[in-house]
Amino acid sequence: MRRPEDTADAVMVTGDAIEELAPVAAVPSPPASAIVAVTLAGIGAFLNLYTTQPLLPTFAALFHASKAAVGMTISAATLGVAFSAPFCGLLAERIGRRRVIVTATLVLAIPTMLAATAASLDTLIVWRLLQGIVMPGVFGVTIAYITEEWPAGEVARVMSVYVSGTVLGGFLGRFLPGVAPTWRWGFIVIGALDLLFGVVLAQWLPPDQTNPRPEARGPRPALFGRRLLATYIVGFNVLFSLAATFTYITFHLAAPPYRMTPAHLSLLFMVYLVGLVVTPLGGLTIARAGSRATLIGALIASMSGVALTLAAPLPLIVIGLTLCSSGVFVCQAASTSYIHSAAPAGGRSAAAGMYVAAYYIGGSAAGVVPGFFWQFGGWTACVLLVIAVQAVTIAIAAIAWK
Repeated sequence: MRRPEDTADAVMVTGDAIEELAPVAAVPSPPASAIVAVTLAGIGAFLNLYTTQPLLPTFAALFHASKAAVGMTISAATLGVAFSAPFCGLLAERIGRRRVIVTATLVLAIPTMLAATAASLDTLIVWRLLQGIVMPGVFGVTIAYITEEWPAGEVARVMSVYVSGTVLGGFLGRFLPGVAPTWRWGFIVIGALDLLFGVVLAQWLPPDQTNPRPEARGPRPALFGRRLLATYIVGFNVLFSLAATFTYITFHLAAPPYRMTPAHLSLLFMVYLVGLVVTPLGGLTIARAGSRATLIGALIASMSGVALTLAAPLPLIVIGLTLCSSGVFVCQAASTSYIHSAAPAGGRSAAAGMYVAAYYIGGSAAGVVPGFFWQFGGWTACVLLVIAVQAVTIAIAAIAWK
């Protein structure tokens, strides 16, 4: 986990940074089944995160609620993630990453199943909040697990596979509820998958080779240096732009002249599948060009895609969403990979937890803030907001990332 990346980071460290990180004890490679396990961890957690996104128009009609109110079913989950992520990172350093990942995956099934019983919007929001509180124990800790358990030269490859798993999970989490007989059955199916993945992880995820770390018992390493703070802000902005785009585009496309149903809206998220190809390629780009250059290029592509959604023809909107999502996935790989070089030794699990917290605070804000812009300018105002946030992200990375 020392040189070429971390998260996607194993992919990032090049040049002088490689020499700086070079003196590291060799870590034996886990078995191939471990790669499958961490990929399932990514799929499993992201199955749950945005489950309600294609259902927002349905909830608005069912519960007689505003767009901002039903958007809280997204924001509640991401707020839960943001709240618990730092604690999950610290807990993983104390008791072991594998233990946290497996336990969290199994426990996640409980609020997911209970969400299917919700009789009101408020109740559904509570269950979504509890889902969010559990999720960082899966995907946040898995980031640290990969960077610590695989040799430095393999982290980039494993991380790109993991990120591809999160992309697939994000797609399935939106697709399954949209095509299920009812939204309640959608939650039941996803909860059952949580249980299945938890059992598989318990069997296939190897015990930690490097945990508990001696550094975890000593003074806490600095987690708020200039580079890390910039990375946290980048994470906030990256998810804000993705979640804002895909949350509020559902209202745009559910209205005339498109009049898309929840099933049609769930199919829209098939554009995520392009990320299964783009993300591993982004990992290679990070290894060659560095995290900063890759992030900036991906953001420019994403901004172009968001702007393209202002076009009227549906095929152009789909192309725009493809560019937007694929660009954001590469941004995620670049920023998580950068954590490895920016975070101090002994503090990478905690730094990953802080990053995940910032990332999902951005996702939480994206469920509500664009709603106010919608009131004044509809989808066009939301697009301008997203583009502005992405432009700020480019400036931050250009100035603060080494």
